[in-house]
Amino acid sequence: MTETFRAYWLEETEGKVNGSIRKIAASDLPQGEVLVRVQYSDVNYKDGLASIKEGRIVREYPFIAGIDLSGEVIASEDERFAPGDKVLCTGYGLGVSHFGGYSEQARVPADWLIKLPEGLSLREAMILGTAGFTAGMSVEAILGAGITPESGPVLVTGASGGVGSVAVAILAKLGFEVTASSGKEQEWELLKKLGAAHTISREEAQAPSKGPLGKGIWAAIVDPVGGAGTGERLKAVRYRGVLALSGLTGGGDFGTSVHPFILRGVTLAGIDSVQCPLPLRLEVWNKLATEWKPDALFEQAVHELPLEELPEALARILKGEAVGRQLVKVSAE
Repeated sequence: MTETFRAYWLEETEGKVNGSIRKIAASDLPQGEVLVRVQYSDVNYKDGLASIKEGRIVREYPFIAGIDLSGEVIASEDERFAPGDKVLCTGYGLGVSHFGGYSEQARVPADWLIKLPEGLSLREAMILGTAGFTAGMSVEAILGAGITPESGPVLVTGASGGVGSVAVAILAKLGFEVTASSGKEQEWELLKKLGAAHTISREEAQAPSKGPLGKGIWAAIVDPVGGAGTGERLKAVRYRGVLALSGLTGGGDFGTSVHPFILRGVTLAGIDSVQCPLPLRLEVWNKLATEWKPDALFEQAVHELPLEELPEALARILKGEAVGRQLVKVSAE
């Protein structure tokens, strides 16, 4: 008898996408060299977009979303992986063009997988997931530019969300004076528990400057929000500071001038976690497992849910109501 397992199956009917738990078999999965028994996934903004037709993330349905997964190898055609290996996968086409992590088994290309770094559990890896990895890459860009805690305060926008909450915890652990910006004033106390020294409103973080430059306040900014506020935030970056931009929940366009770049030498660092080269991917994950490990986040800002509660979790993140990290316990075991 063919083994079946549960998956959160998305189908399109009359222009609307609906999701449900469905039993499928390994033969229903796409091609790939490694078959993984998935233990955990998570919920990212892109997962929310994949669950609605107007999100324009998934081109063809039926589909299994979930841009992240962690689990154990069941079978492998690639010598780099063996049954029993603990692995994780984020980025590439997972959950976008290739069936993703909301399934108790997943078959993926070997080149997309990395072995679980020592120091992380499968659960912790998915508390981090793409959001945590993106936060890690943002920190890497800031440190790589020579920014240190002595350089001055740093700002994290969208701080109560996935990328923002991880960034707050990492930067605080590294000794930075972190100001966390969030439109959810009720979560400011949580942000302080994650390590934020100060909390400010969304409006204050993007207050317009009268001229092409404002007062140089921030040594660095982690910005997973984007939109019009990014242009204003650039004006407030100190000399040779960095703004690490990774998101567009605030919109895809922003206006600015050349002044922050040619008068203050500001760097606008684009953060892409999808096609990140393997050497950098491994370096960031290893740091997330060791000196950057955001223990405060694991203790304070995790909501764990089963596959059955995915519809509510996906709706929360699309409405901007998600706080911290939503961890999905995929395996029923």
